[in-house]
Amino acid sequence: MSKQDFYAVLGAAREASADDLKKAYRKLAMQYHSDRNPGDKKAEAKFKEVNEAYDVLKDAEKRAAYDRYGHAAFDGSAGGGRGPGGAGFGGFQNSGSFADMFDDIFSDLMTGRGRGGPNGGAGRGADLQTRVELSLEEAFAGKKATLRVPTAIVCEACKGSGSEGAVAPQTCASCNGAGKIRAQQGFFLIERTCPTCGGTGKVVKDPCKICAGAGRVQRERTLNVDIPAGVEDGTRMRVTGAGEAGLRGATAGDLYVNVMVRPHKLFQREGANLYCRVPLRMTAASLGGSIEVPTVEGGRAKVTITPGTQTGDQFRLRGKGMTQLGSSARGDLYIQVAVETPMNLTKKQQELLRAFEEEAEKADDKSSPESAGFFAKVREFFEGKG
Repeated sequence: MSKQDFYAVLGAAREASADDLKKAYRKLAMQYHSDRNPGDKKAEAKFKEVNEAYDVLKDAEKRAAYDRYGHAAFDGSAGGGRGPGGAGFGGFQNSGSFADMFDDIFSDLMTGRGRGGPNGGAGRGADLQTRVELSLEEAFAGKKATLRVPTAIVCEACKGSGSEGAVAPQTCASCNGAGKIRAQQGFFLIERTCPTCGGTGKVVKDPCKICAGAGRVQRERTLNVDIPAGVEDGTRMRVTGAGEAGLRGATAGDLYVNVMVRPHKLFQREGANLYCRVPLRMTAASLGGSIEVPTVEGGRAKVTITPGTQTGDQFRLRGKGMTQLGSSARGDLYIQVAVETPMNLTKKQQELLRAFEEEAEKADDKSSPESAGFFAKVREFFEGKG
């Protein structure tokens, strides 16, 4: 009985992305899992078929071989490891041109397929990504975040071996456990991943019924991750070995945690420094005094306002900013003043301001030197035009 096309098994198009393939696999794996279909032999067979298809198509190298040769890439009929002159996945076809041979060679070199792929180690688990959101206060103090990540974990039934009863896998006869097959092509010795074992060097004779021989199962994993104090928005943290479990005991992938720090209603952050915009009444800015401002750790700090403070003036509070990543030092807090023009004045307030304006005119506008200087330049401008 011929095998069904792997793309058809997953219900995915041939041009489907890796993410689309994963979504299709997870949906079918949940549908046909033995926990949901106890004693159903058809569901068990379908579950194994889905796992077999996904194990091939999720691996870029295996998928490329499958797209080129179909099922023959893995059953030996494609010429894998037949030695010189062998056609198919294990070597170049004799009918191919010399230019085609060079195209294949350099394609392998560019993609890393000729040396076991860029991830290093056959069957290595995939890297995963997740996101964690923090408040500015949590970014200042650091946090122990609890993350729930859908991933592949080691199958408990076979302890990651992929074999029923946790029997150790046997050495692959095609590559003698090397995980790679060499083929002589004229002056070139081409080394490729073994199609029989997928580069692991081991084969499973009696696959585990729970994981269908993969040595891992799909589960949601709970992780506790320490977010360090001083972390910035956009930081990408790597948790080694917290990604997907490797195929049949291979190295696990890594987990990348992308940190997002939510905007704060009082503070704006630039590196380790914080900025706080403080509106001041005209009288407070003119006469001076002191005000209390908040700090990111929840405390208060006193700021002395000098008489005649203008909009845009800044007051620096040393060591009241953010924690610096990997250090006990802290940045600074800058208080940015915005002088507020009075609005909705009472009749009494209007009378007082008119009296103030009259006094200011008598003092030859010394209380507002910038305004007086500007209008003096305006007068000179018009007089020059006249």
